Amino acid sequence: MILSHEHKFIYIKTKKTASSSIEIALSEICGPDDVITPTRADLEAMRKRPGQNYRLDHQLVPKRALIKRLLGRPERHYHPSVGFYEHMPAWRVRAYVGEKIWSSYYKFSFERNPWDRQVSWYRYKTRDKRKPPSFDQFNSNFKKAFVTNYDLYSINDEIVLDFVGTFENLHNDFPAVLSTIGLTDKIELAKSNATARAIGYREFYNSESRDMIADWYIREITAFNYSF
Repeated sequence: MILSHEHKFIYIKTKKTASSSIEIALSEICGPDDVITPTRADLEAMRKRPGQNYRLDHQLVPKRALIKRLLGRPERHYHPSVGFYEHMPAWRVRAYVGEKIWSSYYKFSFERNPWDRQVSWYRYKTRDKRKPPSFDQFNSNFKKAFVTNYDLYSINDEIVLDFVGTFENLHNDFPAVLSTIGLTDKIELAKSNATARAIGYREFYNSESRDMIADWYIREITAFNYSF
């Protein structure tokens, strides 16, 4: 998530949508007062300007569990207790920045075909396993497999950003965003955090899993007219 006061935009970071590449690119034009949320150490090292100004003293920022504080457990960069954090939903950003900034800044994010996104999520979450589960086995654990982005860029089931581009049309949609915020030709989008794939996403599915994913992510599919 990036909140740029210098260029007056808010980027909501979704999952498996080239979001790390977008965040790295955007962080290069951020000023010293802009908010850049921290990320994994390997991705943080790729930024010219690392995470900054993300800690926040606000009544709505949840406190870390007392037991974790007493035991000295390390703080997670993606936990809400840090203030601004990586995959932060629009409702929380709005609450923290206030209505004046929220309504006047350009707010954007990106989405991806849920059937394709689910395969990318599976590959990402099982990348370090010596014997990874099959795609169907992975999806049998709904709590771990479910990875909706819709709740990040919507409030009360309504999309509230000025623009939600798509991963499939990133080569057009990202330049359109840059043009809108006055940064055309100032940013280059590089690959990062990509998971290699030898076959297309459709090869991972049978009729049952295809219908299951359609049921899980009906909001995204309807909103962006996605099909298998």
